[in-house]
Amino acid sequence: MRTQRVEAKQREDEHDMPQTAIFGPFLAMMLLTLGVWVFLFVRRIPFIRANPETLTDPTLLARIAPPAVAMPSDNLKNLFELPVLFYALALYLFATSRVDATYVTAAWIFFAFRALHSAIHCTFNNITLRFSVYLVAALALWCMVLRVALSQFGA
Repeated sequence: MRTQRVEAKQREDEHDMPQTAIFGPFLAMMLLTLGVWVFLFVRRIPFIRANPETLTDPTLLARIAPPAVAMPSDNLKNLFELPVLFYALALYLFATSRVDATYVTAAWIFFAFRALHSAIHCTFNNITLRFSVYLVAALALWCMVLRVALSQFGA
């Protein structure tokens, strides 16, 4: 155990980055998910109150909900797609003491563009803009994944 701590400290010194720095964007993503979840209910509850028949038929809500009600729900589902890989990667980086400034910067880019994606998706939903923002976030994540894979497998 002591050897692992010493090795982790040496890696931290080498990278000049606290290993816990990866948890900034990690927790920010969790708070984004919470924010979208709250926004979902802010939009959905008034609609359900105005349309109580949606409580008896679960498919009815999906069929008759206007975009302003449906989009936050769709976005919440999106936050359980690529971000799941981000969470796993962040934990892996921390557990293996590989957190460095490059990973942390890419993680913040991923978060920032996911937050923009959510804002666009939950409001005016311009598909072209939303896709562009999604692509930047996805590329930041895939760069992190490829970098750690290359490091792990010795390329």
